[in-house]
Amino acid sequence: MKHIKALTTAVLIGATVLASGCSVMRHQETVGSYVDDATITTRVKAKFVEDKTVDAAAIKVETLNGAVQLSGFAKSAGEKAKAEALARNTDGVRSVRNNLEVRP
Repeated sequence: MKHIKALTTAVLIGATVLASGCSVMRHQETVGSYVDDATITTRVKAKFVEDKTVDAAAIKVETLNGAVQLSGFAKSAGEKAKAEALARNTDGVRSVRNNLEVRP
């Protein structure tokens, strides 16, 4: 079980770095900020994976200068609220924009 969790975390880190690599090239943030934001995104996604009430695969997390944006779909208003609460309670998060749509 620990190996699966470690593998999941590694995959999330890799996907986060690959998915958000363009922002540094477009000069939207410094390399240090980029690394911090990638770390925040990974932490939020890891919390989603750990919490069985949130479907981590259905929620996209993007971070820019500590501001987290959630997009995608939630199965209920409760799941949407839980995802936002998990993101808000993550180290380094300055604000959360919850753009999740509820689709049962």
